[in-house]
Amino acid sequence: MRLLAVDSSPFGMFDYFRQHQDEVLNWLGYHAWLSAVPVVVGLLVALPLGWLAHRYRWAYPPLVTAAGLLYTIPSIALFVSIPSIIGTQILDPINVAVALTVYTVALLVRVVADGLGAVSADVAQAATAMGLTRRQRLLKVELPLAVPVIAAGVRVAVVANVSLVAVAGTIGVPNLGQLFTTGFQLSVGSPYYPPITLGIVLCVLLALAFDLFVVGATWLATPWRRAVSGS
Repeated sequence: MRLLAVDSSPFGMFDYFRQHQDEVLNWLGYHAWLSAVPVVVGLLVALPLGWLAHRYRWAYPPLVTAAGLLYTIPSIALFVSIPSIIGTQILDPINVAVALTVYTVALLVRVVADGLGAVSADVAQAATAMGLTRRQRLLKVELPLAVPVIAAGVRVAVVANVSLVAVAGTIGVPNLGQLFTTGFQLSVGSPYYPPITLGIVLCVLLALAFDLFVVGATWLATPWRRAVSGS
């Protein structure tokens, strides 16, 4: 290990970053990947499940209830049990990606169903009267109109994932959570704040960057809202 920052106060994070820049940036890359990929995959899984819950009202209670129960599973328990289910090594980052995909699906199933349910019945009937099939109505009318509601859920999911990925650092999976583990290990007699503070700051900045990305993508995907607000 290279020379540690002499300043053990929170402001020592700048020196710590300079001394461990390559390592920290590598962890940041892992952290970003493990936070974003599960949201994309989870959304792709949650869309058809949410549509089923919306389309068939009898399916809404069991699907939403099952999703809620999945979200109550402690993250550590899920991280250590996934390897035995999918046959991977305990420190394989794919375990974290799979676990967070489960959490994302659990969070977004209700959001997708409620987003589709928020579309006005008059709008759906008008689309049908224009000759659109049920599939065309879903893809061209209902799903686009539900984007703002779904995007709000995605924002929650991606920010939550940034936090949950850090927990995986406690079991040795490479990500910014390693900074917290390092800080606690070096806290002999008195707290060693630089890596801990650096980890907190980078997690917050990463969550903010993802949140702004989702907001921007939502803005681009809903041009009619811009037209209304500009009129």
